[in-house]
This record gives sequence, structure tokens and C-alpha cells, in this order.
Amino acid sequence: MALSVGDKAPDFTLTTLGSDGPELLKLSDQIGSANLLLLFVPMAFTGVCTDEFCAVSAGLGDYEQLSAKVFGISGDNPFAQQAWAEKEGIKLTLLSDYEHEAAKAYDVAYDSFLPDKNLTMGGVAKRSAFIVDKQGVIQYAESHDNPGELPDFDAIKAKLGALG
Repeated sequence: MALSVGDKAPDFTLTTLGSDGPELLKLSDQIGSANLLLLFVPMAFTGVCTDEFCAVSAGLGDYEQLSAKVFGISGDNPFAQQAWAEKEGIKLTLLSDYEHEAAKAYDVAYDSFLPDKNLTMGGVAKRSAFIVDKQGVIQYAESHDNPGELPDFDAIKAKLGALG
């Protein structure tokens, strides 16, 4: 069942790469410090995912002014994510959902993702966006079956502005 506004955000613990190497980030440890924007994407090094995270990175200050922390989530391993971020100038915190547990918990995992007729993968995250407020409640939820369709970032910023 898809998560929607008013649902408690499922907790997760995912790996990110910090300056000292791999670190675990637990969503519940972030609750209360700021509103959280969770951006799920299918995979690193692909055109639309790169465009999305580069655009968000370029406007990261806008999200900080809206009292929001932004996390990018994909099923790639954290070392691939780091190489992608370095190559493309991605500045948001990337979280590795390598086992696809967060995508499943948020009900945004494809049963079968076919980016190419010769490449199929299950569990890959759909392009999705969730705002989790300071109480851990989902205040915005958007998910797309079409991996080329971006979230409505104007609506996301408006919601973040309303949450304060």
C-alpha cells in the first residue's frame, strides 16, 4: 500500500560516505532537526537522475533556507554514489539503499525495472519524493512509474515553506 500524507515515515538505516569512509545514517536520528526531503531515484550515472540531483544540488541553499535537509536515495553502492557525485558535482547527501529496503518500506520499488531491453532489475526505486516533517510524519508524497518524470519541485518548495 502506497504511503500518503499523514502516515508516519518508515524508519531506515542506510549507508552514506563521509569524510572518514562509510557511515550509517538512521532516519529517526534526523527527525526533529529539520524537515526532511527524501528523493528516491532509480540509479546513478543515468541521465534523468543526474539532471535531477545536479539541479537540486545547484539549489541546495534554497532548501536550507526552507529549513530542510535533502537526502538522495538510490540502490547503488555508496562507492558508486561517491564516484557519481564527484564526477557530476552532486552536493546532497546520498544514501545507499543497496538492499532496496527503504524503497520497499516507502512502497516505491519497481517489481521489475527495464531501463533497457537487455537489462532488468527488481527492487529499483521509482523516482519519488517525500517530505517528512519534524515530528516524523509524511507531509508530501509523490511517486512516478515513468522514470523520466521528475517530482514537482515547485510544489515541494511550497510545502516546505508552509511547514516552516
